[in-house]
Amino acid sequence: MEGFRYLCIDLKSFYASVECVERGLDPMAAKLAVADPERGQGTVCLAISPAMKAMGVKNRCRVYQIPKHIQYIMAPPRMKLYIQYSAAIYGIYLKYFAKEDIHMYSIDEAFLDLEPYRGLYQLTARELAGRVMSDIRENTGIPAAAGAGTNLYLAKVALDITAKHVEGNIGMLDERLYRETLWGHKPLTDFWRVGEGIQKRLASVGIHTMEEVAHADEAMLYRMFGIDAELLIDHAWGRETATMADIKAYQPKRNSLSSGQALFRDYNFEECRLLVKEMVDGLCLDMAARGLEAHSLSLMVGYSHETGLKPAAGSVSMPDASNSYRAVLPYVLGLYGRIVQRGRPIRRVNLSCSVIPQEQYKQYCLFGDDAAAEREQKLQQAVLGIKRKYGKNAIVRGMDLLEEGTAMERNRQIGGHRSGE
Repeated sequence: MEGFRYLCIDLKSFYASVECVERGLDPMAAKLAVADPERGQGTVCLAISPAMKAMGVKNRCRVYQIPKHIQYIMAPPRMKLYIQYSAAIYGIYLKYFAKEDIHMYSIDEAFLDLEPYRGLYQLTARELAGRVMSDIRENTGIPAAAGAGTNLYLAKVALDITAKHVEGNIGMLDERLYRETLWGHKPLTDFWRVGEGIQKRLASVGIHTMEEVAHADEAMLYRMFGIDAELLIDHAWGRETATMADIKAYQPKRNSLSSGQALFRDYNFEECRLLVKEMVDGLCLDMAARGLEAHSLSLMVGYSHETGLKPAAGSVSMPDASNSYRAVLPYVLGLYGRIVQRGRPIRRVNLSCSVIPQEQYKQYCLFGDDAAAEREQKLQQAVLGIKRKYGKNAIVRGMDLLEEGTAMERNRQIGGHRSGE
């Protein structure tokens, strides 16, 4: 396969394409946006169809930003349906590649390692990409694009930048082609792992292209970005040392769980305090289900944009790791009371915890109520069993029934969006 070791395949405007297919429409021609009409004109479009992109509508725009003259279909999100389509497409990948050679980068994007299949298919990387893309389109109706590269980075860049401008939507890059065709490409944010913050910092020293990054003073880049400069410099030259085997073998040194929500009206101090209690309950159950315990927690509360205030943020550590709602809640509410200003409207909340595996054996505390802790653990497992069998809302706390509570609605969502059920 001529040295092109990796493919990166993306499902075009995935959520929008699924909605078009479900309606018997051509995903490439129909004008459709996936957005929840119940969240108002300010809600973000989760996806817009390629035809709308061609008319200048930006991806992830808000509904009110779509020009009034464009007639389009607004499709409420159906996250469960999208997961089903993604699983079906993963099944298509498995027709060609072993699971060890597939990395699902997201619900609509995958990396595929071609190295073990050079002698099997007797196809070029472009031909194999075309065959897989055709299989996806014929069996699901979803259009796809692909990038082929001599390393993982070049495969991703070939997909993100090159594939949009070539026939068949299959981009191809090796280090030579990368330098010849993309060293002068702007903006830098089109390149994988270069966000607006990095672009602005580079622009402040007169760097606007990957060629300029490649030839910049390395000591200056290390002063600006620390160890991350090494990856930036490698990518500027089109280099990437990580392999599929490295991805499969990766084990994070630290683990965390988080829960966050954007609110659709201003919440006051006490109302938001209830949401924080709901989120603690949800995280504790999640930890119990995974056999994890928290040893530190972080809270971020964002005020309404009109206040001009920076988000309130802070962290707290617990003397003993725990996944007990009764044990964790006082620390989080204490933190909430210390960092959040009363009388200010609140629009965002995020709670995260650093977790460790639950110890199989625990040392009992002479002054602790170990019997109560054991009863709570048994109660957690009973609650989890009921939720698994009958649904997340089969058993809830009384506070979840209050008008300002959001737990029951969030239980009906996937990834913060409608499941479609």
